[in-house]
Amino acid sequence: VQLQASGGGSVQVGGSLRLSCAVSGRTFSEYHMGWFRQAPGKEREFVAAIRWSGGGTFYGDSAKGRFTIARDSAKNMVYLHMNRLRPEDTAVYFCAAGRSDTVVHRSDYEVWGRGTLVTVSS
Repeated sequence: VQLQASGGGSVQVGGSLRLSCAVSGRTFSEYHMGWFRQAPGKEREFVAAIRWSGGGTFYGDSAKGRFTIARDSAKNMVYLHMNRLRPEDTAVYFCAAGRSDTVVHRSDYEVWGRGTLVTVSS
């Protein structure tokens, strides 16, 4: 599995962004896909995840009610729709893929894409 994240940029407080993750590889139906973020000087943080098969979703506390993760099986894409953005959402966002039973830990993921920077300014 290979991952390519895109869609980051600069946005004002309260604005929205959609991050995209292009997924390619021999097979990935057994994977779950996740988004993590890492702000300067902080640990990488779980944001959201989705099971490719079945579409079950999971959210970190910072994402609940504002972010939505979705996948498009026909296009092999995973999206993170981010609304009502705050300055504390500023971070490099990474998409990742894994096959473990759990989805919220970095160790649940085997493959990581390069990050995309999101900057939220007031």
